[in-house]
Amino acid sequence: MNFGGVDTWAIVLAAGAGYIVGAAWYMALSKPWMAAHGFTHETLKADKSPLPFILAFVGNLVIATALAGVVGHLGVGQVTLKNAVISAAALWLGFVATTLAVNYSFGRRPLRLFLIDAGHWLAVFVVQGIVIGAMGV
Repeated sequence: MNFGGVDTWAIVLAAGAGYIVGAAWYMALSKPWMAAHGFTHETLKADKSPLPFILAFVGNLVIATALAGVVGHLGVGQVTLKNAVISAAALWLGFVATTLAVNYSFGRRPLRLFLIDAGHWLAVFVVQGIVIGAMGV
């Protein structure tokens, strides 16, 4: 399904893939992530709000939409797997990693937490780039 030159299914699938990557990432790194925040299993289980999960998926939709727009602006014939992954990594480095680095530095957050969170977003951006590059925009 195309709307305004953007493949809606590519965006939805990229968002879903990003969400799944995030879930797997934080399941694998839950213990060091919780320790860096000072959380325990009990404190996290006490909050049953679905809001963080909803926001995570909406955030993935926004990222996938923006990435599709950026890749689509490369021009006709330039929407390739390679270009989408390079664009995703460049956007991550230019906006996400730098923003997190500044915020975590002023917040005196541990380097371990920065590496976990920044690594998560790099994985999300690259996976979304793979999906968008493979399917087109």
